[in-house]
Amino acid sequence: MGSSRKRLLRLLVPATTVATTVVVSTVVTPVLSANAATSDHGAGRARSVIFINGDGMSAAHREAARLSLAGLDGQLTMDKLPVSGQLSTSPHDPKTAITDSAAAATAWATGTKTYNGAISVDVKGKPLPILGRQAKAAGKSTGLVTTSQVTDASPAAWFSQTADRAAQDEIARQYLAVSKPDVILGGGEDWWLPAGTPGAWPDKPAEDPSEASKGTKGNLIDRAKRSGYQYVSSAKELAHAKRGKLLGLFSNEEMFQQRPEGQGDVYSPAVDLATMTQKALDTLSTNKKGFFLFVEEEGVDEFAHENNGARVLQAMKSLEKAVKVARSYVAAHPDTLLVVTGDHDCGGLTVEDPIDTDESGSDLSTEDGPFPVHGSNLKFVMDWTTTEHTGADVPVTAQGPLSTLFTGKHPNTYVHEVLSRVLTSRH
Repeated sequence: MGSSRKRLLRLLVPATTVATTVVVSTVVTPVLSANAATSDHGAGRARSVIFINGDGMSAAHREAARLSLAGLDGQLTMDKLPVSGQLSTSPHDPKTAITDSAAAATAWATGTKTYNGAISVDVKGKPLPILGRQAKAAGKSTGLVTTSQVTDASPAAWFSQTADRAAQDEIARQYLAVSKPDVILGGGEDWWLPAGTPGAWPDKPAEDPSEASKGTKGNLIDRAKRSGYQYVSSAKELAHAKRGKLLGLFSNEEMFQQRPEGQGDVYSPAVDLATMTQKALDTLSTNKKGFFLFVEEEGVDEFAHENNGARVLQAMKSLEKAVKVARSYVAAHPDTLLVVTGDHDCGGLTVEDPIDTDESGSDLSTEDGPFPVHGSNLKFVMDWTTTEHTGADVPVTAQGPLSTLFTGKHPNTYVHEVLSRVLTSRH
């Protein structure tokens, strides 16, 4: 499930989980087998990883974006990566076979499947070793970039451990006290400040009066500054930020307003994903030991929950621009592994011809469009079957050392198996 605050209320934590937050101060590094080298069939040695998540993105979202942005004979940059495969996404949750973002990201970051709502803890609530901390222990720089709250489920799983994804202020606290990512860029300033203490983003903005500072861990922005982070809250400030530890929060909550089409839906981030990605790469790349960067476009998932095709296409365009930035970096730094995938499908989307007699949905879950095919007089529609997640596989594309390991079909925990070969190495 996406990061919408309205959906967090529906998350159920298993009865076996007795604590809402768990912090572990030790770092556990997995023992790799003798053949777990970081070279890839003569293609060089991997030093850094850029992992890009189109939250809620499966094959149909990529195809709709391809038609919209590149046309019938065109190709998205994310699909030009030379290696492709599939990932299954099911969690280990006693109540459902369909994952949310927390369980999916935990599978990536820890190699362990867990229940929906869990942030890098197992099905009994026990904290698991996480790649974000292991990369730091190996001497690498780390960072996260997202259009959601920086403390939302997908980024959180790489850098924190808690039994409940809703504890976003605790996740922020762990970032500063435990995992210490070098770059943190995205939304969610409300979780870093106590209730009644608005920051750069005022409480109760006109576009969503429900948004307001709500943290319970003190003024974490001030704490970040004392810990050596530069704090920025606008595109101009980000552009002028110096290299070094960087915290940028560019909205109260998500960096958009996720609603059905024409009901106050807005996709216009204060800083676009590509710009944040470029800034993060500029900062992290100064470490000669390499880095790990997690990049996420949350709007795909949130607007798919609303069956809002027009905004999904906008979010996909944003994601595509960020992938272009990452691919350009990899071209100049071939010791970097680039991976692009989604954590799960959202919306049960199909891409169809605009034929009125083919409509099978009702209410929200109906045909959306038509949308023009780029460079053509043809059109297509986006037909939704649900406002929730589905169990469909997600495509994964990759480039760089170790990328060929993503060929074929694998469980989502396989991401951890591949990335750990790079991120836990101290070479």
